[in-house]
Amino acid sequence: MAKLLSCVLGPRLYKIYRERDSERAPSGVPETPTSVTTPPSSSWDTYYQPRALEKHADSILALASVFWSISYYSSPFAFFYLYRKGYLSLSKVVPFSHYAGTLLLLLAGVACLRGIGRWTNPQYRQFITILEATHRNHSAENKRQLANYNFDFKSWPVDFHWEEPSSRKESRGGPSRQGVALLRPEPLHRGTADTLLNQVKKLPCQITSYLVAHTLGRRMLYPGSVYLLQKALMPMLLQGQARLVEECNGRRAKLLACDGNEIDTMFVDRRGTAEPQGQKLVICCEGNAGFYEVGCISTPLEAGYSVLGWNHPGFAGSTGVPFPQNEANAMDVVVQFAIHRLGFQPQDIIIYAWSIGGFTGGLVTRTVRQHLNLNNAEQLCRYQGPVLLIRRTKDEIITTTVPEDIMSNRGNDLLLKLLQYRYPRVMAEEGLRVVRQWLEASSQLEEASIYSHWEVEEDWCLSVLRSYQAEHGPDFPWSVGEDMSADGRRQLALFLAQKYLHNFEATHCTPLPAPNFQMPWHL
Repeated sequence: MAKLLSCVLGPRLYKIYRERDSERAPSGVPETPTSVTTPPSSSWDTYYQPRALEKHADSILALASVFWSISYYSSPFAFFYLYRKGYLSLSKVVPFSHYAGTLLLLLAGVACLRGIGRWTNPQYRQFITILEATHRNHSAENKRQLANYNFDFKSWPVDFHWEEPSSRKESRGGPSRQGVALLRPEPLHRGTADTLLNQVKKLPCQITSYLVAHTLGRRMLYPGSVYLLQKALMPMLLQGQARLVEECNGRRAKLLACDGNEIDTMFVDRRGTAEPQGQKLVICCEGNAGFYEVGCISTPLEAGYSVLGWNHPGFAGSTGVPFPQNEANAMDVVVQFAIHRLGFQPQDIIIYAWSIGGFTGGLVTRTVRQHLNLNNAEQLCRYQGPVLLIRRTKDEIITTTVPEDIMSNRGNDLLLKLLQYRYPRVMAEEGLRVVRQWLEASSQLEEASIYSHWEVEEDWCLSVLRSYQAEHGPDFPWSVGEDMSADGRRQLALFLAQKYLHNFEATHCTPLPAPNFQMPWHL
């Protein structure tokens, strides 16, 4: 009876990965049915085949879930319509609640029938036995067997906790449950007194901004968090996960962030291969509609690197909503997982990010600043390590006019702000002007023409930068160029711009080819 209840309440099983016969180890899990046969080695993975009762019940519940999602998104309009028609009176609401209660009872009955269908299926009973054993005992053998299944990630046991590293304990100054200190509130303007009267005056705008950010704004900025989109992409996500697990020996893990969100990750370890770049770990940060299953993770994989992919909060298996602080908390636990569990040193970790931020221009400024602040330039300037920006010359998303207008590409602003922060003396009037001219070039030939016109001597630029670093240290900002001629600043500015930014002739969603995945320049 307990097993039947587990089948009723258990997660949906999508796929079963099978090891090859020669690599298959004994089960060792209690209560595992012996009647489950292993597929032939020529086909060592298979979609889970539910029995007819489970299959039809699952279809009904999935349809109900879609209808509920549509009703949720359209509820403001439906509420307004019902109010105008006078259907929100007590005499109308009570019968409707009876209908809703009856429908819920019917759906509960369908869920019970689905559980019975699962209970009669040896494959599902074996899966639920392994899942329960793993929740009771997080042994390596149990986790290895659980990794052979792809199921609703909410039931996956937590593999790494944000408090796990001893150095991150709150008693030692680590982050609290309120989040890591990566984002700061918008400062008040000088001379502005935040009096009670001002707070009352701003209250309507603040309420409106909050409602916009938590309803339409968040879904515009992160369309990948919309349930209906995830439902439509589910076959592709399952196929992408299967490729990572089967072909790349990927290992899935659930990380618990300090805000309680569970982060879905996939790790591919290349440290045991002959390729030297396998010793480096690339952490892939997907775009606002991207998932690690089908995202930019393929580029460093093809280039031979070890890779750690993760999904934003609210994307696929990750829980929560993708607000900036939640994003910061998720990234924090991912990096800690890479260092303390996977064993990579910080100097061997590379952050590879794609997109995000292109939708901010279409939202209300106040809403973005207070609730959806993704100030990439501010965060980038805080980083002291090597950086390489890849500008897509035909990007149709992060351009503010048309893709052909390359000067409207927001990547230009990232480069200029980064160079102005790191090399403020070099990026004075002359340096800023010549870098803008270089960014405006529409082809590689035109870029080379500008570079040669100012007769950039790369050896001289390198010697100047190395001399300054040897004398003053590596920490930015640098005061190099303070006593330099205007011509010298132009040369140095162009040299730095070419090192910090590479062009890639493609649109926004075109995957980056492996040969274009290069390490950032550093002295």
